Amino acid sequence: MQSTRDSKNPYTTTKIEVTPDLLTGRAGLNLFVRYLDNIGINPLLHQLFGRLRKSHKGLPIVEIFKQIFVFLLDGTSRHLSYFDALKKDPAHAGIVECSPQRLLSSHAVKRFFKAFSLPVIHLFRKLLRELFVWRLCLAEPDIVILSLDSMVMNNDDARTREGVDVTYKKIKGFQPLQLIWNGYVVDAVFRRGSKHSNHSDTVAKAVVKLVNLIRTDYSKDVPIILTCDSGFFDDKNFRQWEKLGIGYICSGKLYNDIKDYVDDAPMEAWTGYTNENCRWELLEFGDRRGSWKQFRRAIYSRQRSEDSQLLMPFAGIHSITYTNIGMGGAVDELLRKKDGEHLFTIEGIIETAHSRGVSELTNRAVKDFGTEKMPFKRFESNAAFYYLMLIAFNLFQAFKRDIVHDIIPVNAYATTIRRQLIDTAGQLVRTSRQVILKFARNAWERLNIPLLWNRLETVSVPILA
Repeated sequence: MQSTRDSKNPYTTTKIEVTPDLLTGRAGLNLFVRYLDNIGINPLLHQLFGRLRKSHKGLPIVEIFKQIFVFLLDGTSRHLSYFDALKKDPAHAGIVECSPQRLLSSHAVKRFFKAFSLPVIHLFRKLLRELFVWRLCLAEPDIVILSLDSMVMNNDDARTREGVDVTYKKIKGFQPLQLIWNGYVVDAVFRRGSKHSNHSDTVAKAVVKLVNLIRTDYSKDVPIILTCDSGFFDDKNFRQWEKLGIGYICSGKLYNDIKDYVDDAPMEAWTGYTNENCRWELLEFGDRRGSWKQFRRAIYSRQRSEDSQLLMPFAGIHSITYTNIGMGGAVDELLRKKDGEHLFTIEGIIETAHSRGVSELTNRAVKDFGTEKMPFKRFESNAAFYYLMLIAFNLFQAFKRDIVHDIIPVNAYATTIRRQLIDTAGQLVRTSRQVILKFARNAWERLNIPLLWNRLETVSVPILA
C-alpha cells in the first residue's frame, strides 16, 4: 500500500507491507516459559491434576497450565476471549513453545475450569505449600515470619457470581484467607465475601497444617512467628498458637478500659521509638480480657510525630499489640538459639508488627499481577481461577528472584516487569532444526539477555528435589 504523503524527510514511512516473518511484541514471555520447564514444575502438575484429562485426544494438563500461566503473566487482557486472539497468532505459539494447533481456545479454557470440583480444588493448596517449601529451603531463613490476612476482591460491578456477598469494605466480592511469607502467598482459602477474617475453624486448620509442614520439611527447630491484624484477635487462636510453640504478634482492639489505663499511665513509663519518619511512644503492660484465663503481653502505641511534624494526641494513630514473645514460652528458647533476642524488646515487637505493612503489599501485588474480578458465575470455577492466579504469581515472584533480580528490582510490580521485560520485540527463526529467538540490539544489551539465558539453563534446584 503506497502512501500519498509528499515529504522530503528521507525517514518518512511511504509504504506498508505484510511480512511472513514470525514477529512478537512479547518475546520476554519465552524466558518465563523456559523457567517453568527448568524448575521441574511439570511433573508436580501432572501428579496432582493429571486425572482431569479425560481423553488422550486433548491437550496434556501441563500444557494447559503453562498456557494459562503465560496468559496471566502477559496481562494484555483478562477476558477469556483473548485466548481466541492468541490462537490465531503463530508467533505466540513459538513463544510458548508449541504448535499453533495446540494453542488453547476460549471454549477449551472454559471447559477446563468447568471440570473442577471442590475436592480437586483442594489440591491447589497442596501445590501452594509445595512451592512454599521449595522457596523456604532455598532461602534458609533463621526465623520464619508468616503474615495472616484476608484479601477483599471487588466484584461489585460484575454480573451475579456464586459466593459474591457484601464484604466489610461495603463492596460485593470474595474474601479469601491468605498466609504470606516473603512476598509469596503460601496458603489460601477461597471464600465468600461474607466470611469474616476469623470465620469458623479455617484459620486454625490452615496455621496447624503450615506449621507442621515447616517442622517436617524444613526444620523442626526454626522459630515461627505469625503476624496478623485485629480481625484474628481471639483467645482461641492465641491458645492454639501457644500450644503449637509458635510466636504471634497480633493487633488488638482499643476497649475503653485500655484507653483509661494508658491515659493514667505516668510519662516515665512510656518508651520512645522512631520508625523511619514517624516517632511513637510505647507503653508495655500485662492485659487479660474478660474471658481469658491468663495475662498476655500488650504494647500500646501512640504516634507523636510524622515527617518531623508534631501531632496532637487525638490526631496520631493509636493501636495495641498482643504477643507471647518474651513470656518464657517455647518460642523464646528457639529464638535464643537463632540469636533472635532482639524480638523480646518492645521495639523489636513493634518493628515486626509494622512490617505487616510490607506483607500487605503482597495483596496489592497479587491484584496487579492478576485481577479482582472473577470470570465465571460458578463458585468452583472461580476458585480454580483464583488458585491458578496465585500459583502463577508465586512462580512469577520466584522468576524475579532467580533470574532478573539484578536487572529489575525484586520488589517491582508485575506492570513494571511487563513494560521492561515481557513487552520486548523479538523474531522467531527456524533454521537447521533449531528455533532461534532474536532480540533487537538495544534489548539484548539493556536486559543482558545472554546472562538471563545462562541463568535459565542452569537452574539447579527443581521443585521436587
